[in-house]
Amino acid sequence: MPRVLTGNRLETGDVLWWTGNDWSLHLNDAVALGDEAEALVARLTAAERINDLVLVDVDATDTGWRPRSTRERVRAVGPSVRPDFALPSLPVDAI
Repeated sequence: MPRVLTGNRLETGDVLWWTGNDWSLHLNDAVALGDEAEALVARLTAAERINDLVLVDVDATDTGWRPRSTRERVRAVGPSVRPDFALPSLPVDAI
């Protein structure tokens, strides 16, 4: 099962997804991680200003990654209490 890495930017609280080189606000920019995932989490925790690093189980769909947990699907789209704050590149119904 593929897994992607997510966390939150300390300064703003933004939900971020690891692209393999940097962080993105968009889930579909994330890369699936293999055996190197745990070592990467340890390295990034020490080097970045990102907190709550978590490996998330995802499924590949026609529209991109779909987190298996409801919590991560909500985090990927944006605030659930204000749909007007949802990320514009990812329609709410895609998740």
